[in-house]
Amino acid sequence: MTPSSAPLDGVQLGHLRHFDNLSRRLPNDWALMQGKGQGQDDFGSYRFQLAYMAYALALAHRHRLPAAPGAFRPTFQRLIAKMLEPDVWLYWRDISRGGSIYNAHLVDQLREEWDPVARDNIMYSAYVQSMAHLYAYLFDDDRYAEPGALTFRYWSFFWGGAERRFPYDQNSLAETVYWQLVESGYLGVACEPNCVFQICNQPAILGFRMQDLRTGGRRAQEVVQGYQKAWEQFGRLDAGGHYNMMISADSREVRPNTMVAPWVDAWCGALMNSWNRDFVHEHYPSQVREFLVPGSDGAISVRSSPATEVMGQRLVSDTCDFGWVAAWASEMGDTETLSGLFTHADRYFAPTWRDSGLYYPRNDVPADEDGHRTEIEPMSGNVLLGYARLNVPDGLHGLYNQPWDRAHFTDPALTEVDAVDVSRAEFADGVLHFRLRGRDPAGAGRVVIGRLGGRGEWTLRRDGEVLASGVDASVHPGGDSGGREIRREIRREIRREIHGGDSGLELRCLPGPPREYTLSVAR
Repeated sequence: MTPSSAPLDGVQLGHLRHFDNLSRRLPNDWALMQGKGQGQDDFGSYRFQLAYMAYALALAHRHRLPAAPGAFRPTFQRLIAKMLEPDVWLYWRDISRGGSIYNAHLVDQLREEWDPVARDNIMYSAYVQSMAHLYAYLFDDDRYAEPGALTFRYWSFFWGGAERRFPYDQNSLAETVYWQLVESGYLGVACEPNCVFQICNQPAILGFRMQDLRTGGRRAQEVVQGYQKAWEQFGRLDAGGHYNMMISADSREVRPNTMVAPWVDAWCGALMNSWNRDFVHEHYPSQVREFLVPGSDGAISVRSSPATEVMGQRLVSDTCDFGWVAAWASEMGDTETLSGLFTHADRYFAPTWRDSGLYYPRNDVPADEDGHRTEIEPMSGNVLLGYARLNVPDGLHGLYNQPWDRAHFTDPALTEVDAVDVSRAEFADGVLHFRLRGRDPAGAGRVVIGRLGGRGEWTLRRDGEVLASGVDASVHPGGDSGGREIRREIRREIRREIHGGDSGLELRCLPGPPREYTLSVAR
């Protein structure tokens, strides 16, 4: 899979900026991210929003801006830091005790568990595991391999007692998840006790694959083979051709998608496509047809299954059906459906720009007076519609199956980006192509072009005109590598905007329209 040469448009950049804005919120500030559900135990919870923002960054970096790690790395780090906050995982203290319709019979056998990854809870542990290993792979950086780099801690003087502290790193967490899979016979690790969902075991497989790409191991292949064999006797699909939702670990009773809920097929299909492409593509057309609601002028909506009553209570939760179908269609390369979904979203979901970021604000009203769907949850409005716009056909499949070679991590790239929109960044045939627009009116936008050491002579052009030249990270503003003179006004601009240093070539980026740059290297 090759990088896209088409620059990101303003809408795609708006989604990236919204992810970045959310990642910068202070600890315990979850504004714009609270959904209808309570207790962080439904499908729109903070953990899912944070994880799929990180996945969207991974897809955008891998397929659209491969030579701009600096545009993604800091946001990714902040998302992982927020993933470790107690607000994200403290639900497990209660959920671990059971009591739902699927594990009520186990209540007397289950204890309260504070460590959020020690047993079960794959709906959290797999996301932390996969985020850490995605980061390590994408940025060639093992910061989360340091002992205790992924530590879950909580203390309150109101509760008394010692601090609850559970130190892990990317490798010890991967070991924990792996051995739980092995102990299950590769059927999968439970989310809630006794409830093994197909969906939430897919991120663990992705995480193992990213780990293998760094280590040369074959754990993902082993897990996939074991998973396929374990599910052979149950079947991945139910009698209606939809993905089986879950299996009870003790009774081995399969729970099909009885409500024919869009989120089950869409979420599972979008993720499973990473390693099981032919199977997912084969069943997608018949599955998705049942969920789509055609509208006027090309708009397409998604029907949601009605809220159900469970144990005498009406279930209030975020299904995220619309967002997951959009993410699924993007992975399938179904451009017609995806275009229709965006048409509906932009018409009925009140697209909103805030701090230069684009999102669709939460709306709990099911439909307008004409029957058009208006309901949207933070998971869809903050994350999944942006994910779908930033993805490419078979995006997760390409990330999984077509890794970068080692040369990628030594090629010139935008290694630091601050207050600058990057809409293109790719290195090919000795030329780094990038497109920049400064965001700071004071002109503080900054980009560092790194990995120039040992590259020899280079020439930097902006909008086709020579701007500077040099050797390695040293700048020669008097002329380019061929000895041609640069105009006097360009020399003044170089002194103001371009500096060489140990980390690379630092370029100041002023506000205004996007500018096209190329940096040609000798080797």
